[in-house]
Amino acid sequence: MSKIEEKKQIVQDIKQKLENSTLVVCTDFRGLNVDQITELRQKLRVPGVEYRVLKNTMFRFALQEAGYEDIAQQVTGPNAVIFSQNDPVGPAKTIIDFAKTNKELEVKMGILEGQLLLPEGIKNLAQLPPRDVLLAQVVGTLQAPITSFVRVLNANLTGLVRALDGIREQKEAS
Repeated sequence: MSKIEEKKQIVQDIKQKLENSTLVVCTDFRGLNVDQITELRQKLRVPGVEYRVLKNTMFRFALQEAGYEDIAQQVTGPNAVIFSQNDPVGPAKTIIDFAKTNKELEVKMGILEGQLLLPEGIKNLAQLPPRDVLLAQVVGTLQAPITSFVRVLNANLTGLVRALDGIREQKEAS
């Protein structure tokens, strides 16, 4: 396989990751030592998340082929990219928390479901609760009216039973 074919294959792989990811975060890792990068990789080692250092030309071509021409123009400097296929909040939390303790790591930009995210947007995303907590909150919100309705029905039945019991006691007493 020629070098050009290899590069085209790499671009296609990156393009496929872009299309399959709900969140993509570009970071500048200059200033981090090997131990810090290894620590970050370990924190991001969860199913559906990948952290890769990419060549800018390959990343730009993949962005252009995926329809992100405007974002491709912003790719400069060394880039390590996080691809998250499932949960966008978890990796955002991880990278923002890591950047707080390691000032050398710079979060440049991100793509959330096809939309450009600036670093502030990624910080806001990191403040959301995890997906499981959000789902539990939605279920609790959906369940609340039903539970209240059942309690009201139960209270009416309880009141009726008490009234009938009171009538029975009166009849037994007389």
